Amino acid sequence: MHSSDFVRRIESPDGERRTGRSMHLDLPLLLILLALCAVGLFVLYSASGQNLFYVKRQALWMIVGFAIMITVAQFPVRFWDRWSFLLYTLGLLSLLAVLFFGVGAKGAQRWLDLGFTRVQPSEFMKVAVPMMISSYLAKQYSPPTLRPVLAVLFLIITPVIIVVRQPDLGTALLIFASGFYVIFLAGLRKRYLLGAALLALAAIPTLWVFVMRDYQKQRILTLLSPEDDKLGAGWNIIQSTTAIGSGGWNGKGWTLGTQSQLNFLPESHTDFIIAVLAEEFGLIGVLMLSGLYALLVGRCLLIAMHSQSQFGRLIAGSLSLTFMTYVFVNMSMVSGILPVVGVPLPLISYGGTAIVTLFLGFGVLMAISTEPKRIRTDL
Repeated sequence: MHSSDFVRRIESPDGERRTGRSMHLDLPLLLILLALCAVGLFVLYSASGQNLFYVKRQALWMIVGFAIMITVAQFPVRFWDRWSFLLYTLGLLSLLAVLFFGVGAKGAQRWLDLGFTRVQPSEFMKVAVPMMISSYLAKQYSPPTLRPVLAVLFLIITPVIIVVRQPDLGTALLIFASGFYVIFLAGLRKRYLLGAALLALAAIPTLWVFVMRDYQKQRILTLLSPEDDKLGAGWNIIQSTTAIGSGGWNGKGWTLGTQSQLNFLPESHTDFIIAVLAEEFGLIGVLMLSGLYALLVGRCLLIAMHSQSQFGRLIAGSLSLTFMTYVFVNMSMVSGILPVVGVPLPLISYGGTAIVTLFLGFGVLMAISTEPKRIRTDL
């Protein structure tokens, strides 16, 4: 019998407690986040029409986000595994509260008024849903069988339906994606993937007739031919693509963009902020920002690969892929590849709840990155 047959794994005595007095932070991830936040504030100043109110408020939300991230990172991974069900339940109750007591704006009811600020509970579900599903699937056999998959789909679809009713199709799609990525990373069988794809295709006519609202249908039709209504539904896409194209290689210069500064570009400080960046800094600026995003996603996926637990691998992988989807959807809708669904550009667009939620997710990733490593000793 070879000595390699005897392998001992040694963990901390309680399996949870963090060792040492140092802060549990992932330095590469922290530096990339600081760089993205700096770029975000820089672009926001121009996109908001040199309005320092938006810049100061965004900076305040970023400071709050960093504080939350650092705090979350100090808790062991098993803590989030253990309390994932409670976080999911609280998020679901918050979504229900929005339906009955929510505050509306621009035809949508998505916020809860806390007096000193407004929060959007649907943003929180982008973390709570994959965390809950990761905790559940980590305790199941891999790959998951049909019964766990159906249970997980119920956990995903319930908040998605509520968010669609607000209505907020963009956030609903991201919540669904965050949950689906967990199932996929858990080793979903190919026949289930094929069945889901066929079911989704078959459901498109039903969604179009009975679920989608008129303005949502109009967005899809506008994507196919925005010139049919240049001053109406097609205005946003036409102006955003004009801004992107006019930037060329080097751009027109900071605060010198015409589409944004002359108010041709709608929602320039939120959903369409990437068009401002493209117009003022050109393709080079967009590539630099994309490079920072690639570094961030790459670092997050590396954390997922080196996680010491199945829960950590699933939640880290899901958060990484969801963030990548976040970026892809925003850039695609602004450039006319996808319909406009109201998805902001992460860490760049103006928005408080979205910023805090992102940093909450990054705090979990840092907790996974700094969890105690298991030691293998060959006897």
